[in-house]
Amino acid sequence: MEDIVQQAQNEFTKIMDFLRSEFSRLQIGRASAALVEGLMVEAYGSRQSLKGMASISVPDAKTVQIQPWDKSVLSAIEKAVQNSDLNLTPVNDGVTIRLNLPPLTEERRRDLTKVVHRMAEESRISVRNARQKALDKAKEMEKNGELTEDQMKMFQKKLQDKVDAVNLDIEKTSKTKENDVMTV
Repeated sequence: MEDIVQQAQNEFTKIMDFLRSEFSRLQIGRASAALVEGLMVEAYGSRQSLKGMASISVPDAKTVQIQPWDKSVLSAIEKAVQNSDLNLTPVNDGVTIRLNLPPLTEERRRDLTKVVHRMAEESRISVRNARQKALDKAKEMEKNGELTEDQMKMFQKKLQDKVDAVNLDIEKTSKTKENDVMTV
């Protein structure tokens, strides 16, 4: 029974880590290396993460600078940025690529809050799916006689407490991100 709760808790931790990483990649008007480090670049005959091909820095609050270790991949990185959903125009000076983040309009901020809500809801759905998987395992154990009815009730309460805690964390994280997005 404890194993199932621990497995569910591990799933919940992964869900929260993923949500935080997705939130960090959201463009909120401040430059961040996380904005581009996960971009996949077609180079050397395969797709590679930008983080593994270049140095990414943030020289000021509105600029992300990408300096590849091999200058022959500059155009591939530029193409990857253009084809991404970042809506940023890369400036290639032959040595580095600069991404200038435009100031966010009120309309774009509202759109981003909708994205934050969607990501939070997707995380809640993942939590519900993980809870259901754990409940199914416990019901199987109860059916096989490995758990009593009382143990099942205790398990359900423990699991629900964990789910409530994760949902509260999702709510806090999304509210914080929403405030970040709406702050001018």
